[in-house]
Amino acid sequence: MTDVRIARWTEGDLDLLRQLNAPEIRHHTGGPETDEQVIARNDRYARFSGTGPGCMYTIMLPDGAKVGSVGYWEREWRGEQVYEMGWAVLPAYQGRGVATAAVRAVVDVARARRTHRWAHAYPSVDNPASNAVCRKAGFTLLGETDFEYPPGRLMRSNDWRVDLTG
Repeated sequence: MTDVRIARWTEGDLDLLRQLNAPEIRHHTGGPETDEQVIARNDRYARFSGTGPGCMYTIMLPDGAKVGSVGYWEREWRGEQVYEMGWAVLPAYQGRGVATAAVRAVVDVARARRTHRWAHAYPSVDNPASNAVCRKAGFTLLGETDFEYPPGRLMRSNDWRVDLTG
């Protein structure tokens, strides 16, 4: 397994978020955002970290290089409170197990919270890499669903779920 660690998102991670805003990374999630949107997202991530309903993290390699983002947050899904999980990895580090290792680490963090039974991820049905991350990280595919992301735009997604009580 790839050796990564996760660190809480800080205001100083803006450059990483700008790098993750590339068209090839945001292709399945509505495309790149404006710089103003990225700055606002960075502020939300930094304020959100450690507030209780979830947390965003940078993905770091053993040498300290920041190569992506991963996180979890509360949402209501089909009448139940769950965690949603999401991630992004810089292209030069994709295909190396980085995302899978980071998602496993965040599942462990969410599991330790003992707040919700389930965590879900909703990658586009057209995103084989993120769907593979879900499978390799131990999620169960529940099927396809219409999912709103970004806000105001429906996308066809797979609904993956992992049990946080196990």
